[in-house]
Amino acid sequence: MLLVEEKLNSLKKSLIQYASLVESMIIKSLHGLLKRDGEVLKELINKYEPWTNDLELEIEENATTFIAQHEPKAKDLRTVLMILKINNDLERIGDHVANIAESALFLIERPPVKPLIDIPKMAETVTKMLSESITAFMNEDSKLAKSVCEQDSIVDNLLEQIIRELITYMMADPKTIERSMHLIRIGHNLERIADLSTNISEDVIFIVEGKVIKHGRGEA
Repeated sequence: MLLVEEKLNSLKKSLIQYASLVESMIIKSLHGLLKRDGEVLKELINKYEPWTNDLELEIEENATTFIAQHEPKAKDLRTVLMILKINNDLERIGDHVANIAESALFLIERPPVKPLIDIPKMAETVTKMLSESITAFMNEDSKLAKSVCEQDSIVDNLLEQIIRELITYMMADPKTIERSMHLIRIGHNLERIADLSTNISEDVIFIVEGKVIKHGRGEA
């Protein structure tokens, strides 16, 4: 029994480290955009994103081996199944960060459409959501997980505001269309990260309470 607990804790630790890496990637992508730092953005695309793919495969292999060797039941089984799902969500977040970095690389080589206000706010909220969803997982804190789910609407509202404002810019000056579409793409990718963080929190609630809840949106 002690061996099973140790191996499960090792899986959790690996997942938490993976999440910390992905969280740092979100922060770096916004730093690259705001500071117009192309080297950071290229590193995210060429080094960090492939790294997230490798980590996902490693955690998936360890989790499936754990299931095969120990045939966990009840809460232990729920936990390892959710580790597999959260692991996949983290890899998808890494993909979205790479998309942000690609658009940021396009934007930093051109004059800004407007000062960036709402996108940094979105990024701050999204980073907080991911961090809190992993903390909720680590501490089996369903109350914190529910709080993360409630923050999803903040990100949705910011994205709507960004789109409305950029449509105004594009209508006034068609030369801003391509740059504006890249800003909207960044907003959409941040919104997807918020959805995936919400998914993780829903998984935590399932682990702790055995209840399935869905916030009604996000990626299937």
